[in-house]
Amino acid sequence: MNHVLARWNSLGPIDASKEILPCCGSKAWADGMMTRRPISDETALLAACDEIWWSLSESDWLEAFRSHPRIGESRPHSGPVRSVKWSTEEQRQVGTANGDLRTVLAEANRKYEEQFHRIFIVCATNKSAPEILEILRRRLGNDEATELREAAEQQRQIAHIRLKKWLSS
Repeated sequence: MNHVLARWNSLGPIDASKEILPCCGSKAWADGMMTRRPISDETALLAACDEIWWSLSESDWLEAFRSHPRIGESRPHSGPVRSVKWSTEEQRQVGTANGDLRTVLAEANRKYEEQFHRIFIVCATNKSAPEILEILRRRLGNDEATELREAAEQQRQIAHIRLKKWLSS
């Protein structure tokens, strides 16, 4: 068994929830993951992640979305240190975009927030700023229900990446 997973399985409930929270940002998700212990391996961990994620309420999803900075945002956001570090790594390619592209991306972010009343969530790992801008523009054409589901899927992908990073820490 992975040493991180073995240690996490042995933690008390509060500590276990607190430790895994940065992987997703939803307290209900973290509590759900904690109740699934013991989890034996990465495959079981990711399966539990998906099952719990898709069983959550919209308000739990929105809580997870709020744990992220805006795409392209350069100022640090609050949250667990691990979550801040991971967000910075995930958006690394956006940070290298030129000033004009960053301005266009910021404007598209504003339009998204005006339309959907939440920040734009995308799994930014290995995506360039132009790719993200194209995704954002396409998703502006979604209706509310479709977009909420797409944002939730992006958050699920982010959680998988972060869980794998957590296991390798």
